[in-house]
Amino acid sequence: MTMTSPTHAPGLTTRPAAAPPAPRRRFRPGAGQQLKGGPFAYIALIAVGIGSILPLYWTLVAASHTQDEVLASTPPFLPGGRLIHNLDAAWNQAHLGKAIVNSVIVSGCITAATLFFCTLAGYAFAKMRFRGRGGLMTAVIATLTIPPQLSVVPLFMMMSKIGWGGNLESVIFPTLVSAFGVFFMRQYLTEALPYELIEAAKLDGANNLRIVRSVVLPAARPAMMVLGMLTFVQAWNDFFWPYLALNQQNPTLQVALGQLSASYTPDQSIVMAGALISTLPLLVVFVVFGKRIVGGIMSGAVKG
Repeated sequence: MTMTSPTHAPGLTTRPAAAPPAPRRRFRPGAGQQLKGGPFAYIALIAVGIGSILPLYWTLVAASHTQDEVLASTPPFLPGGRLIHNLDAAWNQAHLGKAIVNSVIVSGCITAATLFFCTLAGYAFAKMRFRGRGGLMTAVIATLTIPPQLSVVPLFMMMSKIGWGGNLESVIFPTLVSAFGVFFMRQYLTEALPYELIEAAKLDGANNLRIVRSVVLPAARPAMMVLGMLTFVQAWNDFFWPYLALNQQNPTLQVALGQLSASYTPDQSIVMAGALISTLPLLVVFVVFGKRIVGGIMSGAVKG
């Protein structure tokens, strides 16, 4: 018995098997290309912008009217003509001049120290090899879960024993470094600072101090801008601990503003005028450094 290969019937032609359809390629913008938002994106951005500006606008409106006009059944929606009078009253009643100077000193010192110490610690946790690194990092992150109210009593007793009660040092020194700042800088430097740059600097004879100054700080500058802005805003708006640690003769701005509303019948228009004064420095800082801060956020978000 012989095996014969199958033959095609005469008159019939075979068709090649159809190739599977090619998968659709999703459009991915290349370098330098920008995505265009649709109408819904613009509507959402406009809504978010209005929602963000509305509290500041209402503060301006309330600060430019009398208390009776602000508390009326139909409140005003346009600025009035008492803004200068209310600003002067808030400035004199709460002694905001000294309070602003104290807030600038406290916020500036805390921001500078946080950037310095958190950058060094973040670099050490990200790129240096030493025993117990993982356990120490875990302990730093674990401190974020501790409510700050638990440390108020021992911290107050410590500041009183040192002799810093009522002084700005009692507000500055407990917050010279933050666990969030260490974690933030560690995560950023892990991705933004390659080991090759550090090894190249070591081959050129640079010591650790030179590496930090010439390699680490330039690479960490975008993240430092973001962390500095967040730290400055938090220190500027902090009320709880400065209220406990300082006295009425040497307050920060938020503590001084609390004195405006501490009376039995506070004037809401003057309180709003004081709140407007406390907000203006933050707006100035954001206008001056806003472009760099946004650039730092975007540089940390883009990979590859």
